[in-house]
Amino acid sequence: MRKNHAEQIGDIIRKFLRQNGLESPLNEYRLVDAWKDVVGPVIARYTSNLYIKNQILYVHLTSSVLRQELMMGRDLLVKNLNQQVGAQVIVNIVFR
Repeated sequence: MRKNHAEQIGDIIRKFLRQNGLESPLNEYRLVDAWKDVVGPVIARYTSNLYIKNQILYVHLTSSVLRQELMMGRDLLVKNLNQQVGAQVIVNIVFR
């Protein structure tokens, strides 16, 4: 006899990650990894030490001019990064 309780593998993996508390750290890793794709290679070259703490992305920049430019587009960056990951991971970005 066949069982008709088939589930998609993606749904099973998501359920497993959620049950074991691994979904949030995985999304944070994916967001930091997506930084290069969202801002582009030129801006990514001036950034270092990206990390997330309490839903805030901290970005260290080597250019003060670039810091000012990115601060003006902070809301759009937050939206694009969260959209790239597909989840609400961060609510703010702090440039240092």
